[in-house]
Amino acid sequence: MSGANCAIVVGAVFWLASLCGAGRGLRILLAALALAGFVILVTPEPSVIRAGVMAGVAMISLLIGRPSAGAGMLALSAAGILIVDPWLASTPGFALSVVASGALILLAPILSRGLARWMPVPLALAIAVPLAAQLACGPIIALFAEKQSLVGLAANLLAAPAAPVATVIGLLACLFAPVPVLADILAASAWLPASWIAATADATARLPFAELAVPPGVISALVVAGMSGAVAVVVGGHGHRLRVPRAIAVSVLSAALGLGASHVVLSGPLAVMTTPTGWTIAMCDVGQGDAVVVRSAHEVALIDTGPDPALLDQCLRALGVGRLDLLVLTHFDLDHVGGVDAVQGRVGSVVHGPPSEITDEKTLKRLAAGGAMVEEVHAGVGGDLGGAQWRVLWPARDEKAFPPGNDLSVVLEIEGGEVPRSLYLGDLSAESQSMLLRSRRVRGVYPVVKVSHHGSGDQAPALYEEITATIGLIGVGADNDYGHPRDEALAMLEAAGTTVLRTDLDGRVLVGTGAGGFEIWRERGSS
Repeated sequence: MSGANCAIVVGAVFWLASLCGAGRGLRILLAALALAGFVILVTPEPSVIRAGVMAGVAMISLLIGRPSAGAGMLALSAAGILIVDPWLASTPGFALSVVASGALILLAPILSRGLARWMPVPLALAIAVPLAAQLACGPIIALFAEKQSLVGLAANLLAAPAAPVATVIGLLACLFAPVPVLADILAASAWLPASWIAATADATARLPFAELAVPPGVISALVVAGMSGAVAVVVGGHGHRLRVPRAIAVSVLSAALGLGASHVVLSGPLAVMTTPTGWTIAMCDVGQGDAVVVRSAHEVALIDTGPDPALLDQCLRALGVGRLDLLVLTHFDLDHVGGVDAVQGRVGSVVHGPPSEITDEKTLKRLAAGGAMVEEVHAGVGGDLGGAQWRVLWPARDEKAFPPGNDLSVVLEIEGGEVPRSLYLGDLSAESQSMLLRSRRVRGVYPVVKVSHHGSGDQAPALYEEITATIGLIGVGADNDYGHPRDEALAMLEAAGTTVLRTDLDGRVLVGTGAGGFEIWRERGSS
């Protein structure tokens, strides 16, 4: 709920009361009662409280015959709310609500006048309202969110006509709850505009480049604020006195658009040209999660998908991978299967560990519906990948020592076809690693190991001493809440003579073989 919903309810009651001949005082009293009931109905969350109190202050100002400026009413509303509950000052919802309202009051008229120079006034106002809110809220969102929407303006314009219809019919459905037949008819009628809003949100969010990834924090907020200010000056500023600020703003936006276009080209059509070609193992930077690509003789396997489809898709495009011959889902935690949508419909075979929940089964069904052959695997199962061979080492068939999850992660070895002998440990704990070692399925040296569980401290040093890996790959997000990789894990790998490559510091990592040993390329840092 927002101020728009309050305005719709208050306006409807004013109109009905006016039709019945009610005076100003009675109209305001009825509107206040309706607004209070509406706030109770939708529950008093920060944005609801702000919107309701602001509308109440506006009605009081009308009742006493001295309407004040909109900015003054907003300031009075916000101050009154914070006096009652100071803790709301720390909630993003309250901050966004107040800032959005201020933007509608102070910035929207300026943008509307600027846009009206190039288009009809009603269209200019329709665009100015959501644009003002987005420009003002962007810096606050950048403080705590990792993405900025690039389609919010279009989405709001498409959804706006359905909002008042859904609000009024939905409210009427609640009011007529004692009459079930009528309430059902109204609720069914409200479904159409509500579905339009939901479909608009879903469709626009799926558009290419719908969101821009930004690291949350003060620096990002300042950058977004600068961009928002430049847009506001270009759109709303006119006149001789603003000629210099407009020139600066145009320069800032031109530079930003140029950099953005370069990024799109380099991460899209020219992405493959920015990546070395001699790799056989690639560890994608997908944040706090695993996604490792293995390539042999033009066939490709992906071991886990990481948590984010967009990040995985970006990595695969940069690697020139359009289709996967083999997808390995070691287990079904989000940081290992959350990016499945990025490869939906372009996978040949899927092998996976034991599922435990309905959502796991749904993930597998989606992959099967996209044409993949799906199989749960156990130790001893294997196959070919181009000139390489892969074999499952863990879990054993009908393993009962652990429940589905980390300790029953599919452990894979791959070797041959220019792929160095490599071991992929999923998220095994020290206990399950020790059981794997005792099973004697892990034999000899593995020059490359995908370190278990993002470098957690729960490791079995004896396993790493046994495989004596030259390279240890760790998929891990920067500043993650788990403290991965742990110092004790890094010390263990160092003691085993293993060089650690980690995505939080190195970005995407490529490993190839050359005459003198390994060839390593890092997206960040030294090659």
